[in-house]
Amino acid sequence: MQLRGCGTALVTPFRQDGSIDDAALRNLISWQIDSGIDFLVPCGTTGETPTLTRDEWLFVIDTTIEVAAGRVPIVAGATSNATHEAVEKAKELAARPGVNAILTASPYYNKPTQEGQYRHFKAIAEAVGEKPVILYNVPGRTGTNLEAQTVARLAEIPNIVGIKEASGDMTQVAEAISLVPETFLIFSGEDAVTLPVIALGGAGVISVASNEIPREMAEMTRAALGNDWATARSLNRKYLPLMRANFIESSPLPVKAVLTMMGKLEEIYRLPLLPMRRDTRSRLQKIATEAGLISGAVAAARGAAEFYIYENWAAGPHKIVLHRGTCGQCSHGKGRPSGHDLNHARWHGPFPTIVEARAAAQAMTGILIRSECKCV
Repeated sequence: MQLRGCGTALVTPFRQDGSIDDAALRNLISWQIDSGIDFLVPCGTTGETPTLTRDEWLFVIDTTIEVAAGRVPIVAGATSNATHEAVEKAKELAARPGVNAILTASPYYNKPTQEGQYRHFKAIAEAVGEKPVILYNVPGRTGTNLEAQTVARLAEIPNIVGIKEASGDMTQVAEAISLVPETFLIFSGEDAVTLPVIALGGAGVISVASNEIPREMAEMTRAALGNDWATARSLNRKYLPLMRANFIESSPLPVKAVLTMMGKLEEIYRLPLLPMRRDTRSRLQKIATEAGLISGAVAAARGAAEFYIYENWAAGPHKIVLHRGTCGQCSHGKGRPSGHDLNHARWHGPFPTIVEARAAAQAMTGILIRSECKCV
């Protein structure tokens, strides 16, 4: 197994009812492979893994293995802030044919010391035999930094083969690269610093942007690894605004919004994540258009008002309220809200015109009281 180049930290598509969108997931995986991505990383942070049940976590990984069918390596995510649980999750993945390596992040919330992190990762590595383990340092999410000296100690464990470094600290990346063996793989965990990490001796990137531009990110990474810096810099210059835009709000909100604009999936999240704010969505749409991911006509259509039906029967008789997708007046906030208890409320839509929304509301038979928000 050669883990090098650009790997995609896959998003997890959801349906309107909150379930995993199997068809969208399969299509996304196939498109990634057909576009030349080097490896796939299901169930990392970008996949909203903290909101997945155990069965859903395994379903996403098994689906990735099935669709990939050995064409690219699979680096599956297995993280917990309880060491015993992280060990059990890693052991389950290690026993799964088709999982080539395990990605595991520092324990979150606990804020362990460097020694605590060392022992945590050592326990995981020892539990999975010879299965390769890739560390994941993302202090912005875990609250704890994995320092270069600790990485060097962990690199002495035979099956700890690399790290996804998302600290954003290039001095720390340089120090780690100077301390670990040349065979140890250091991947950028941030798209925007892929080229500097490779220039220092890194092995590539585990990317968010490659969800949207798999071919371009793979080509840029390969060019840099092959010392074709003119090509690498040209691609970086063109797509850097998109790489940076993926973090104008919490990931994976921007990347899922762009994939929705591209028609790859529905923009559905699970609480505590909510849809992007209207102002940042407009900025993102402009960047996606300039990057050539959506046409001006599509962007205009996406920017036009969409309408939604809110069906609620928590407080008595069924009630239907019509809203614009950009509504900022209703108590649920701007845009189409998500995450409502499906036993009490549902959202229907989007409908491209108010006429179609009204017709759909009229078609819902039963004891229905229809009203319209002031935004309509």
